[in-house]
Amino acid sequence: MSNQLEDQVPNTDVNKAKDVDPTIPYGEINDDILGSMLTLTWKYWLALGITLTIVFAGFGLFYWQTTVGLGVWGTNDPVVWGMDIPGFIYWIGLSHSGTLLSAILLLTNSNWRKPIYRSAEAMTFFAVVTAQIMLVVHVGRPWRLWYMLPIPNYRGLWPNFQSALSWDFVAITTYMTMSGLFLYVGTLPDFAAARDRMTGWRHSLYKRLSLGWKGTDREWKHLHRAYIIMGVLLVPLAASVHSVVAWDWSVTNVPGFHSTIFAPFFVAGAIYSGIAGVALVMIVIRRLLHFEKYITPYHIGQLGKILMVCTLVWSYFTFMEIAVPWYKGVANNFELMTAVTKLRGGYLNLYWLMIFVCGVVPLALLSQRIRTSIPAMFVISIGIEIGMYLERFIIIVPGLSTSYLPTEWASYSPTWVEFAILVWTFSIFTALFLGFVKIVPPVSIYEVKELLHVPRRDAVKPAAPVPPAPPLEAETPLRATEVEDDACV
Repeated sequence: MSNQLEDQVPNTDVNKAKDVDPTIPYGEINDDILGSMLTLTWKYWLALGITLTIVFAGFGLFYWQTTVGLGVWGTNDPVVWGMDIPGFIYWIGLSHSGTLLSAILLLTNSNWRKPIYRSAEAMTFFAVVTAQIMLVVHVGRPWRLWYMLPIPNYRGLWPNFQSALSWDFVAITTYMTMSGLFLYVGTLPDFAAARDRMTGWRHSLYKRLSLGWKGTDREWKHLHRAYIIMGVLLVPLAASVHSVVAWDWSVTNVPGFHSTIFAPFFVAGAIYSGIAGVALVMIVIRRLLHFEKYITPYHIGQLGKILMVCTLVWSYFTFMEIAVPWYKGVANNFELMTAVTKLRGGYLNLYWLMIFVCGVVPLALLSQRIRTSIPAMFVISIGIEIGMYLERFIIIVPGLSTSYLPTEWASYSPTWVEFAILVWTFSIFTALFLGFVKIVPPVSIYEVKELLHVPRRDAVKPAAPVPPAPPLEAETPLRATEVEDDACV
């Protein structure tokens, strides 16, 4: 039966087993993915309970910090930014590669994106939400964010668009809105599949989320058209958002900040940390939700190839960040002093640890055996995430601590409050993702089915036996009189 189906369906690239096993039945995909949303083990409840406890405790800490003031941090003059701004940049960077990777692979018609893009896009949205929370924490007086909204008020004040904070608010809000729409539109058919399978409150929920999806040709046509349009818009939007974040510092005159390389440097770093984050999320989902059939070592290896390229690009920008101040060779080169602080000053341990985990260890991805190894990719991705947070910290703090006047030079040591807020942001991200995998299908059902052979009833019917031909009758010779009669006729 399977041989007859393979004979009638062409063996194209989309049907290769490296993307997904083409022998998986359609019904099994629904059972596996929708069934994972209904399976609630004690390990899941334990993880959700721990993260929610930290989240609520973090809100209490944030309230206490707001009432007491930002003096509970280890910041000082001139180091006015501590772990808050590096955390904000880290979450913005982590948010880039999920939706950006999905959009680029969609436009290039890369089929290996289909089993992984749903969770990658969710990672983008939750990272942007966490970055917005970190921005509110950084302000110190969160009620003043009201004056950033472009609406009339009784004091006649309008947002100051010359402020870098207004740039962040507009850019990040726009990116979060587009990322959420991109995720939601691509999930409509799966919401309909869950609607037809679930009962109770879940059926009512998915009935509203599916927006009456029936799967007609007209609906599929409009879905694919809208999906392509949003993918085209998201690629430049993702690059512009982190460029705007980079301009927050490059437009200042602080040593180590005032650089034209910051915009591409920040974008490259965002893609680097984002791809590593996607790899981590895929490995965790593959292991905990038992999606080994859908997220294979081939998909992890493809992410490893992108990480290998990002390693080389990031290493180039990191080298140029040090080479440009050294090349200037002018008197009172304060940028060079900042670079020396990183290389052999008070931050040398953090700097060289960053170089090791982000520039040296990922070179092992040149080996295909390492790229397709799940444990190796997990360890390398963890190291990249640690190194990329250290990079954001090293960009911000040394430039502030080494200002133009040596009499104003100062050191910085974070307090327990800043470390607790960092743990709080990771707990928010984790809690949102734990809720996501039980509400939204973490793997796209309909796009995984597009990688399989199309089941057709006529293709599997056994051919009807051909009846044997009747035996031929022996011809009898004509008599002479018959020949003569025929000739007369």
